[in-house]
This record gives sequence, structure tokens and C-alpha cells, in this order.
Amino acid sequence: MTALSGHFLRAATLYALIGMALGIHMASSHDHSQMPTHAHIMLLGWVSMGLYGLFYRGLAEGPVSKLMQVHRWLAHIGLIGLVVALYGMFAGYLMLEPLAAISSIVVFIAMVLFTVIVFQHTKA
Repeated sequence: MTALSGHFLRAATLYALIGMALGIHMASSHDHSQMPTHAHIMLLGWVSMGLYGLFYRGLAEGPVSKLMQVHRWLAHIGLIGLVVALYGMFAGYLMLEPLAAISSIVVFIAMVLFTVIVFQHTKA
């Protein structure tokens, strides 16, 4: 799982940089209207992706399953869609709310898949 682990850990650091840059921008402009966007990037991007990477790092070496590949794609697609939608919505483009809703569902499905993967590879 080293390749999948590395993928998520690298992605987590990139999302952290984006989230921190947004935080610095908000602080320097004294405009904190994007705080929900910042929070989602940091929690779903930095924290969740980092935890995914650490979990996959702990698995024995072996092929990456199709379920794991789907999890990887849905986690990124959902997060990127949600962040774009939130950024737009908090900038006044409320017509992006359906994208936020759909992206939230995609993020949820990705977490359901990750839950299945965790249960498959851990013992009670």
C-alpha cells in the first residue's frame, strides 16, 4: 500500500498548503467570509487525506484493490467540488449550492467506502 499511502500523504500536504494560504489571505485582508471553505480544506483535505495515507501505510504490501481506487478518486472529486462550491457560495454565487450538495454526498460515499476498507483490513 506504499503507493496509495504516499499518494494520500502527498495530497494532504498540498491541501494543507492551499488551506493555509487561504487562511493567510483571510487574515491579511481582514475578510473571514471564506472560513467555512478554509475549514473544509483543512479537515477534509489535510486531516482526512493524511489519515487515509497513514491507514494505508499500515497495511501489508499488496495490490491496491478496485475499492481503494474508487475511494481515492471519490475523496478527491468530492473535496475539490465541495471546496469550489463553498468558495463560490461564500463569494456570493449561491447558484453553486447544488454542486456543494452533490459534492457532499460524494465525500460521504468516499467515507462509506473507506469504512468498508477499514473493516475489511482490521480485526475487532
